[in-house]
Amino acid sequence: MAAAGLARVVRAEDVAHMGITEVLRHAPYIYSQYRKLIRAIESQKPAAAILIDFPDVNFRLARQLKRRGVPVIWFVSPQLWAWKRRRLRWVQQRVAKMLVIFPFEEPFYRNRKVAAEFVGHPLADLALPSIPRETYAAHHNLDPAKPWIALLPGSRWREIEANLPTMVEMACRYPRHAEYILPVASTIDIKRLSAFTAGWITHYPGPGGGVDPALPLPYIHLVADAHEALHHARASIVASGTATVQAALIGNPFVVVYRVSPLTFKLARNLVWYPPEIPAEVDRDGNLPIAMVNLIAGRRIVPELLQSRFNPDTLSETLAPLLADTPARARQIADLAEIRAALTSPGAPGDQRTAIERVRDAVLASLQRSQALHSSQSHPDEVR
Repeated sequence: MAAAGLARVVRAEDVAHMGITEVLRHAPYIYSQYRKLIRAIESQKPAAAILIDFPDVNFRLARQLKRRGVPVIWFVSPQLWAWKRRRLRWVQQRVAKMLVIFPFEEPFYRNRKVAAEFVGHPLADLALPSIPRETYAAHHNLDPAKPWIALLPGSRWREIEANLPTMVEMACRYPRHAEYILPVASTIDIKRLSAFTAGWITHYPGPGGGVDPALPLPYIHLVADAHEALHHARASIVASGTATVQAALIGNPFVVVYRVSPLTFKLARNLVWYPPEIPAEVDRDGNLPIAMVNLIAGRRIVPELLQSRFNPDTLSETLAPLLADTPARARQIADLAEIRAALTSPGAPGDQRTAIERVRDAVLASLQRSQALHSSQSHPDEVR
């Protein structure tokens, strides 16, 4: 956006901090940057504001924009349909239009008196990687004769610690069956991740309870691009989050995993519920689906292993049918193709615009309506 001409008043990376202590420590600076942004709005008087995701800041910002008469267009909706439903009234009061990236979000908002438009998912507009399998294998020292399994434990270190050890333990139990590709998110230090992974591999206790020197070590290859890894992997293990949408759009069969503290999980079970626009059935443990792919489909098309069910044995058993040429693999590939179609075809037949182009057109249309309304209020006799 900066390369396209955006004047950056505040840099998001300068105020992005995670954790209570981190936020408290930097609170004075964060608030000073927020006030700086408000002053810029007051001095420049923008014709419209486009807010993108980031609800904790953007709801507060939307209130300030509304007070100053600036129409608010919100791109990428907060997940109000799952939890914190009380924030819906803030959308109704402060947002002129929601531009949403999942198909069920448009009827959810429209049924609650909020102007909304489904524009498609930006990830759906990415072309599939063009690098051939043989070239990819050579670049990353992979054995092209073996199936490759992509491991996506998350993009935050807390997710790495919660999810990767179980993935690595499964790989240690079945080292001869496949090779493993581990994309490194830009938010993760690759040296730290490499040491963390190696530590779990070298200290894995074999079936007898001690480190088994006769058991070969699995090959886990750290790579930079998740898009390429998902494209070339035979199947994947993906922590719940945006990566599940990426895997679905590529068409790679996968298993969704998720683990948090027992208390956090219990609280989430009590707080999360879905509206009628999202058909959702509980699993045998009484859990609602969490994978976005399953919410879009309105049924469970990818398996979800949550909390204690996310263990090496169950993970291996669930993944196995997706590695072989089975009806389960073929069915999931067909279901994922339907998801891709749903996320790339929000317009009329023949509409070839990308999601971002639809956002552009929606913003321009909103500006034109706003200008026409302003003109009619300024010159009522001329309008009549």
